Amino acid sequence: MTGRQRPGSGALRTGILMAATMTTGLTAGVFADWSNAVMPGLSSVDDRTFVAAFRALDASITSPLFLGVGFMGALLLTALSAVLHLRAEQRPVLMWVGAALVCSLVVFVITFGVHEPLNEQLRTAGEPDSNAGFAAVRAQLDEARWTAWNTVRAVASTIAFGCLAWALAIHRQPGPIAGRRAEG
Repeated sequence: MTGRQRPGSGALRTGILMAATMTTGLTAGVFADWSNAVMPGLSSVDDRTFVAAFRALDASITSPLFLGVGFMGALLLTALSAVLHLRAEQRPVLMWVGAALVCSLVVFVITFGVHEPLNEQLRTAGEPDSNAGFAAVRAQLDEARWTAWNTVRAVASTIAFGCLAWALAIHRQPGPIAGRRAEG
């Protein structure tokens, strides 16, 4: 331990990195599920069922638990992990955490730049009273655009998870370059 390092700071770095990895993995799983199961499943139902199901799913996923703990927690914990790894001996880990942070920011921008405006259109469209009304509300979502961008955020969040998992694997390695074994 160096003189400038506080007792327990290694445990704090480890804990925050673990929490960032877990919340990012959970978030990646949610987006992957929407890409691989939810939207393909909804694409085959009638307009009335689509609107009702999507609205119910949207209300469920915009809960404080997912938004606060999962989605925002992943981004904030990754940023905090980056700050905690700024020391020179932590640079190899910082590179991976930084890459994860960039991917997480991409997910954030896509969510609030693409998905949230589309979801809001569906939320505020009013209650249709005919099949044509349900079709019009469904069309406001722009399923193809929503699904394509969700696939991008699923991939970006999965990459972020992989980067954090690798950072977690190397962050406690001895030696000048974390992750490289001493030759001998």
